[in-house]
Amino acid sequence: MNCFVETLGHGPDVVLLHGWGLHGGVFARIAEQLADRYTLHLVDLPGHGASPLPTGPYTAEAIADSLAEQFPLPLQLVGWSLGGLIAQHWAHRSPGTVKSLTLVATSPLFVRDDGWDHAQPRAQIEAVGANLDTSFELTLERFLALQTLGAPAARDTLKALRELLFAHGSPQGLSPALQLLLDADARAIAPEIGSPTALLFGARDMITPIGAGRWLAETLPDATLTEFPQASHAPFLSHETDFVAALRRHLDQHA
Repeated sequence: MNCFVETLGHGPDVVLLHGWGLHGGVFARIAEQLADRYTLHLVDLPGHGASPLPTGPYTAEAIADSLAEQFPLPLQLVGWSLGGLIAQHWAHRSPGTVKSLTLVATSPLFVRDDGWDHAQPRAQIEAVGANLDTSFELTLERFLALQTLGAPAARDTLKALRELLFAHGSPQGLSPALQLLLDADARAIAPEIGSPTALLFGARDMITPIGAGRWLAETLPDATLTEFPQASHAPFLSHETDFVAALRRHLDQHA
């Protein structure tokens, strides 16, 4: 499993992992603003963008291990949504290389169960997968719209996401990645993730409700939560200036 990576800037290494259905280019504007101080590695996760599907298992643990092999150096790790779930496993499984962790609008568990209300019902996520074969582009469009729901700048944020959608090619790994979101549960490892962690969450997020961020803030050993009151699932797009300022503070503190 070898992922496509775009690299820019100079300085300490920062790896950025995107969310389901997109690719590393979603972080291009953020990376450009940090490139004066950091070397930014924008990863296309397996089966997304220009990265092929892996031949082995498509699990958070397997992807985390593969990325740790691809980046065998001290780094700071930023993960959004699906990328944040993988980042949690990476920081847990390779703690010696992850100097700091930034989790953006993500969760240890993306489906509701009896003890976890901070997520979507399983049937709602399964319905997205069921429509991929018959209404591929429409399904992605609807998912993007859900990511921006509730934010004041929802229309502009959605437009930016639409323009990025197929910029690295048509993704091939959406179904296995969606199954990963259905199966993975990182709650048990959260207390063992020792990397200093910034939690950057939108208070209006419908995909990973703010309750997930607050749970992580209470459970991770060294975590600070920043809530963007008017943001939804993509605060780095809808509230770019404030997001970059918060991320830069965290990166500078642990560079």
